[in-house]
Amino acid sequence: RQTQRVAYDDMLLSVLQTRGVKNHVLAEYLSLTPESLKVFPNSACQCLQLQWNVHGIPYHQELKMVFQMEISRIRPSNVIWVGNYSTTVKRDQVLHWRWESELPLECATHFARIQSMVDDDKFPKLSIWSNWSSWEEVHVQDYPGPSTLLVFPKNKLVEEGSGITICYISGINHNNITCYLHNELIHGEQLDPKASAFKLNNVSFFKRSGTNFFCKVNQTDIQNGTTFFVSKVLEEPKNFSCETQDFETLKCTWYPGVDTGLDWNIQHSQSYTLFESFSGKKQSCKHKDSCDWKITQDSQEMYNFTLTAANNLRKRSVNIIFNLSHRVHPMAPHSVHFENRGATTVLMSWKVHVLGNYLTLQCQVELEGNGKVIQQHRVDMKVNGEHLFGELVPDTQYVARIRCANAKHFWKWSEWTVENFTTPEAAPSEAPDVWRIVKSEKGSHIVSLFWKPLSKFHANGKILFYNVVVENLDKPSTSELYPIPAATRDANLTLDLCSYQIHITANNSVGTSPASVIVISGDSGNKEVEEEKINSRENGFFMSWKPLSGDVIGYVVDWCEHRQDLFCNLQWKKLGPNTTSTLISSDTFRPGVRYNFRIHGISTKNIAYLLENKTGYFQELAPLDSPQVNITNLTSRSFAMTWKDYATESQPGFIQGYHVYLKARNRQCHPGFEKEVLSDDLIRCKFDIDDPRKKTFIMENLQPESSYEFFVTSYTGVGEGPNGTFTKVTTSDEPYHKLIRIILPMILFVSLIIVACYWKSEWVKEKCYPDIPDPYKSSILSLIKSKENPHLTIMNVKDCIPDAIEVINKPEGTKPQLLETRKPVIESALIEPVYLYLLQEEKKSSHPGPCICFENLTYNQSASDSGSCGHVPVLPEDSPCQLGLLTSPDNLLKTLEKNYMNSLGEIPAEETNLNYVSQLASPMTGDKDSLPTNPPVPAHCSEYKMQMAVPPMPCLPSP
Repeated sequence: RQTQRVAYDDMLLSVLQTRGVKNHVLAEYLSLTPESLKVFPNSACQCLQLQWNVHGIPYHQELKMVFQMEISRIRPSNVIWVGNYSTTVKRDQVLHWRWESELPLECATHFARIQSMVDDDKFPKLSIWSNWSSWEEVHVQDYPGPSTLLVFPKNKLVEEGSGITICYISGINHNNITCYLHNELIHGEQLDPKASAFKLNNVSFFKRSGTNFFCKVNQTDIQNGTTFFVSKVLEEPKNFSCETQDFETLKCTWYPGVDTGLDWNIQHSQSYTLFESFSGKKQSCKHKDSCDWKITQDSQEMYNFTLTAANNLRKRSVNIIFNLSHRVHPMAPHSVHFENRGATTVLMSWKVHVLGNYLTLQCQVELEGNGKVIQQHRVDMKVNGEHLFGELVPDTQYVARIRCANAKHFWKWSEWTVENFTTPEAAPSEAPDVWRIVKSEKGSHIVSLFWKPLSKFHANGKILFYNVVVENLDKPSTSELYPIPAATRDANLTLDLCSYQIHITANNSVGTSPASVIVISGDSGNKEVEEEKINSRENGFFMSWKPLSGDVIGYVVDWCEHRQDLFCNLQWKKLGPNTTSTLISSDTFRPGVRYNFRIHGISTKNIAYLLENKTGYFQELAPLDSPQVNITNLTSRSFAMTWKDYATESQPGFIQGYHVYLKARNRQCHPGFEKEVLSDDLIRCKFDIDDPRKKTFIMENLQPESSYEFFVTSYTGVGEGPNGTFTKVTTSDEPYHKLIRIILPMILFVSLIIVACYWKSEWVKEKCYPDIPDPYKSSILSLIKSKENPHLTIMNVKDCIPDAIEVINKPEGTKPQLLETRKPVIESALIEPVYLYLLQEEKKSSHPGPCICFENLTYNQSASDSGSCGHVPVLPEDSPCQLGLLTSPDNLLKTLEKNYMNSLGEIPAEETNLNYVSQLASPMTGDKDSLPTNPPVPAHCSEYKMQMAVPPMPCLPSP
């Protein structure tokens, strides 16, 4: 390197010697290294300002030199930027250069150095780099203590789409620090143990008040942050143009685009500056979208404007050049005036602002009527202009407007000047459109006249009244005048059966219209014509007819809602004599409304003849209601439904028939009915009556005493009427069923009476005269076998166990004690039984054996009810009544009979009773020889029953 330095000095000396430079200054060229390098940090712009000079340049000499800079961060060896700076240098000149840092200067130490090289064509051999200057260290912020956190930069302004680097320095371990952008966690790059950086690329506009970034130490209250501001990108002004209206001021306008202003005075809205290059004048604009430039009187015709928009970050410019006479935008015309030249013509005149005698204007005139432009005209002028409008309608309001522009060099039309005017009235130009309805009533004609108001085009003014003149054709000298107010559109006349001619005219303030003529002949001309149904189309009703025989002057089709009468809103349409069909359309046609049409032919004598009568619906709808059904002829097997009062003409469609609905029984339908399955899986039966004139339906094949539910609804071509409520009908019963219901209760009642009577007679018989059993029919006889028939058993008296006769006394005074050892089953103060014992002939035992007990329950009901009579012991000797031993039942009966008969006269009736108690059954079977010697004595009388009753008799003394 020393060798190169020597060669460089030798070459420079030789060059300078050839140029005649003194020897004492040659040594100064030996040192061209930058000296006195100083670096100044600027935190506002985050940049380093470098300052140096070069001493080795001769006096009054300039050299083109290139300076190369190196910027290092944290340490000198960490070079982050290298760049060149070219300039012309004089001796001892102080040079400046600025370097902007992406990273805030506060977060790291920076180093800078510089070297130079001659880059001058006059000294090509000197183009070698000098030595580097020494490193200059820049330290902006001291590192904070262990509890401090600092964030940089402060209030940084950047443009949308660019990048920004944010950093923090702290004496705290970076692992304990978290940072957030828009409250969202963000991660950065660690620069050294005490600093970290966060590089944000392509930042977007958030809000005018800035974007927040902050860091905090975890689990402590230590935090710090910064706000940086993102500006919208400044746009280039659009649609920049300038024009004049008076050759005194140029008004320049443009579209500014988005506003780049920010809050807190960080950046105001962009400013605009207008510069004209020919005059060299510059002007700041007060408005964001316009600027006024004063035109001087120096006959300048060409203008070259540059519009510059600027904010804190950048500038944008646009340019236009133009001739002043080509940018004329006239002001709107003024002093517009109208002069009437009649009811159909108007003269309009106007003035314009003076633009100089050398400028000719072209004006556009338009006439608007009924909301649309009906005339357009062009007029050339300088100061005053006029135009005559023709073919106008009397008593009509019009709108006239006018605008002007430069006729030679068109730039823009002026604003419209708009004025209204109205033409005067004229007499009506057309006769009223008149029609009539004629009704014959009680030897007279009632004529209803109707007319349509004249159109504005034909009325030519405000109609004040109508005149109706009635002339009797049979008496030509007779006529009457009827004035009708203008608001009225009809009139009613009552005429006799003569022929009349009626004239109707309309009148305004100027004159009278032509007359409409109607002739009413002696007969009304309304012959009976059969009504015909017609169908509508999308745009109305199409109908045709047969032409009227003979000469005609035209046809008239009239119509109104429902039946035509004096009160309907009559409409009509007049047609030519060669027309036999037409389409009737009207905005008044409504769905569901029935319209009647009549077609008339008009003869040459103005007499109308009815040709056809038609009716139809513009759009049919389903019926509004269902028939009200009455039930008649109700029987056990059928009933009839009628709805005779159901009006079909008032329905919104032609009634085509009726549907009879019946609820299905057991999911089955009657013959002729159609089964329908509803959405809820219910089934109903439908019968279709396709004749709208039939309003009766008979339900047959029904079950007696059964309930049926039905309803009836009508239908048109578009659907049924509303679903009604089912009506319940119950069929009556069959006649024989009624008879059975009457006879069966009677038979049951009679049977109950018979049963009751029979039961009562048995009860009376049992209580009053019960049957006396036959002893010979007793089952005990079966114990004795018959000799003739071994299968028969005959019981002898001697084989029987002693029997007893129960004697019941009813003394008048004190009752005798019959048996001391035996108590009756039911004690009674009036009745006490006395038992007599029938003993066997052979007494082989002292104990009595089985007995046969005859008991009369008529007088001892309680004993019979208990079913027992007890064991009867041997009577004591002092018994009041005793019977001796009997050898046979015959002797016993005889004795009893004899004693009874002898005592009838001594004992009162019903004083004493005898009950014969016999043995029900013997416990032994077989022959009498086999009978036990000592038969067991029954403990109770459950084996005995009453056999016979003995009539009352007196108590006999012991034999």
